[in-house]
Amino acid sequence: MKYQNLATYKTPKDFRGKSKVTIQLWWLIQATLFRCSPQFAYGWRRFLLRAFGAQIGKQVLIRPTVKTTYPWKLSIGDHSWIGDEVHLYTLGPIKIGSNAVVSQKCYICTGTHDYRSESFKISAYTITIGDKCWLATDVFVAPGVTINEGTVVGSRSSVYSNLPAHKVCIGTPAKPIKDRDA
Repeated sequence: MKYQNLATYKTPKDFRGKSKVTIQLWWLIQATLFRCSPQFAYGWRRFLLRAFGAQIGKQVLIRPTVKTTYPWKLSIGDHSWIGDEVHLYTLGPIKIGSNAVVSQKCYICTGTHDYRSESFKISAYTITIGDKCWLATDVFVAPGVTINEGTVVGSRSSVYSNLPAHKVCIGTPAKPIKDRDA
């Protein structure tokens, strides 16, 4: 059986979406001006993300410890909150709706490798988090997942497949346990 041979790995052309210079500039800005900004400087962080191509709605609250790999692949709707130490691993697009909450330490991961590929081929898939969703503390969301409108995902859950609208979901893998309105 063949396993990965990383000497044969190649990142696909244009996979990152911007030049190496732009990527390095973003990582420098993120590590300094973004991360060291005062907790209350939400407008400043929205400005920095927008300056690098993110689509950020009105009154979005993004904490200074949020990490975004490629902001030009990020969109967040109006009045949403992104908590401390959230990692938005935007190898592919992440679309977060309006009035959504992504609580502290969540990891939203759009990228994966093909473990069957000797060259360890990389792929990215869009993640969509609908309007009025709440991801509680330390939720992992896998590539290609859609969490539909109004759904709550409980703390420390892992989401590997799409979740229906207006449900409370928990576990690894996350499964609906009741209606949100119940």
